[in-house]
Amino acid sequence: MLVAAQFVGMGLIWGASFLFMKIALDGVSFGQVAWARLVLGGLTLGVLALIGRERLPKEPIVWLHFVVIAITGCVIPHLLFAWAEQYVSSSLASIYNAVTPIMTAIMVTLVFRVERLARGQVLGVVIGIVGVLVIIGPWQLSSLSGSLQGQLACLGAVTAYGFTYAYMRKFISHRPISGVNVAFLNIGLAGVIMLVLTPFIALGPVSLDWPIVLSLLTLGVLGTGVAYVWNVNVLRAWGPTNVSTVTYVTPVVGVALGILVLGETLSWNEPAGALLVIVGILFTQGRIRVGGRHERAGGQQPDEIPVTPMDAAEPADGVGTGGAADATSPPGNGR
Repeated sequence: MLVAAQFVGMGLIWGASFLFMKIALDGVSFGQVAWARLVLGGLTLGVLALIGRERLPKEPIVWLHFVVIAITGCVIPHLLFAWAEQYVSSSLASIYNAVTPIMTAIMVTLVFRVERLARGQVLGVVIGIVGVLVIIGPWQLSSLSGSLQGQLACLGAVTAYGFTYAYMRKFISHRPISGVNVAFLNIGLAGVIMLVLTPFIALGPVSLDWPIVLSLLTLGVLGTGVAYVWNVNVLRAWGPTNVSTVTYVTPVVGVALGILVLGETLSWNEPAGALLVIVGILFTQGRIRVGGRHERAGGQQPDEIPVTPMDAAEPADGVGTGGAADATSPPGNGR
């Protein structure tokens, strides 16, 4: 029951992160939003690592890998999603976040070549790309305005997430690093990078009220902090394929909150494209198979593919039952 509650909480917090970003942007800049969530998330995970007496890895190359992961899995996508929400609705941003598994499949196959996709997975990638095109709606005149810029920023964010999953798959997943350590190194180093970048992205006027302050605290402490630990617990109990179903929860929560709280509206093409993306994800995860195949090309089973999104956030802290990071959880969730 506790694991199920953590899974629900994870989906709700990551789905709601797009709403909190939108609210926070009323009083702070997009850079300050990303800065606050990563610094607060890093501090939260640091406290949890101290409580758990986690031992950090000693190899310099591991730290170098995590610097890359922090930049591509947290700093870049968090900045891009926060910037994008100046031009697109929180609902649409949450829909784009669900594209992460499609981008991951492309990266692990074409860029890092750590997996070979079966026919059904290739079909899933194609369906997902078509879904993205439907969401963008290039036939609409408004797509040539700031809306298009925001949507491209969202795509840039999920591309960074996909790169990060693939990078972790190749360089981190085989190392015996605990899940809390993976999360702390990921978010903590991203927080340090943000502190270094403070003069460039976080200085400027702010207009704070309680909704904005609470939104920033929730984004940092819960969305980029505690929810990562929940993700590790659920992953250990349920396995990577089951925990990856949070992919379907977050956009539903994001869209629902955007409509109910902010009064946002969706064009017909946005939910239609989202449906195509979800179908594509089902194919890439092996939940729907072509020709009844039960094994991936290259001999890998469905549980092995890194598929979970995140602001999100909030996607890189997963631990398999054996204790090694398996890159199935989000490196930061742009959510």
